Amino acid sequence: MTADQLIAPARPTLRERYDTYMSRHAALMPTFAAIAILILLLIGAQFAFGNFIAPRNLSALLLNNAYLIILAVGLTFVILTGGIDLSVGSVMAFTGILCAKLLADGLPAIVAVPIMLLGGAAIGLLIGVLVQYFDVQPFIASLAGLFLARGLAFVVSLSSIKVEDPAVLWLQRTRFTVGDWYLTPTGILALLVVAVGVYVTQWTRFGRTIYAIGGNEQSARLMGLPVARTKVLAYVLCGLCSGLAGLVLTAYSGAGYPLNGVGTELDAIAAVVIGGTLLTGGSGYVLGSLVGVLVYGVIKTIIAFEGADPSWTRIIIGALLLLFVVVQRVIVARSERRR
Repeated sequence: MTADQLIAPARPTLRERYDTYMSRHAALMPTFAAIAILILLLIGAQFAFGNFIAPRNLSALLLNNAYLIILAVGLTFVILTGGIDLSVGSVMAFTGILCAKLLADGLPAIVAVPIMLLGGAAIGLLIGVLVQYFDVQPFIASLAGLFLARGLAFVVSLSSIKVEDPAVLWLQRTRFTVGDWYLTPTGILALLVVAVGVYVTQWTRFGRTIYAIGGNEQSARLMGLPVARTKVLAYVLCGLCSGLAGLVLTAYSGAGYPLNGVGTELDAIAAVVIGGTLLTGGSGYVLGSLVGVLVYGVIKTIIAFEGADPSWTRIIIGALLLLFVVVQRVIVARSERRR
């Protein structure tokens, strides 16, 4: 055995280990940061108010933000492809008021709910076709969808329509309790959507194709992946989630209203970005979007506890969004340097 063979290989330095870890797990860093912020917010609120991390308060956090969670999951699919959908808030309002109108006209919920979901999916399909086959920028195409959905909401009704159907109201009024914890069917729907979103993105060919499109659409085409079909389906799924969010919000408020969801699309996009999904596409996680919504909900609850002006929610979320966009740019720049 030679002397060279007897010499043990040099152990990697701490810096080398850090670089290796970052290169393998860079996509997870924004999500980890969002989780850390959520934990710090909860701990800080507990110290400030004493009873913030209480079962009923945390249960209400999910209940109050169930519709936003569903919107964020749908948007995650679109943003992972490198696109954007500004229509989700308006589609939510349109499907909600449509459902309320159909129920008020005597249609049973078993008929009205599928119609509203199909309405959301149809607008998503329209946006997807404009983006994929007419080469319209996602921002412009979804902006057209926003105006279309909001206009349709006002065509259905100019005023609020109360919902009295027991099947729809059951979604919100029913409580499944375990001690001081409780869960409503709307909360269960939101968690089911998250679970399905995680499964589809991580363990299906469709999900892998979405990541491939966001990473490099041209390369995805050269690999023979169904790029066109996948991109259109991503927008259809986003529209479907918006319709489901409309059902959840209608059950939550007990009425449909054409002005529901104004600005909600920005809240949902902010939650997705804070949760670690890159706006350029190709990197992000549905669970991260859930964390982003919870961060948004905790901040809103803290401000309500303080009795401060609700506009501070927008200010803080805007600052967090700016921070996470900067973090994303740093991660992307480092990844490009390593190639």
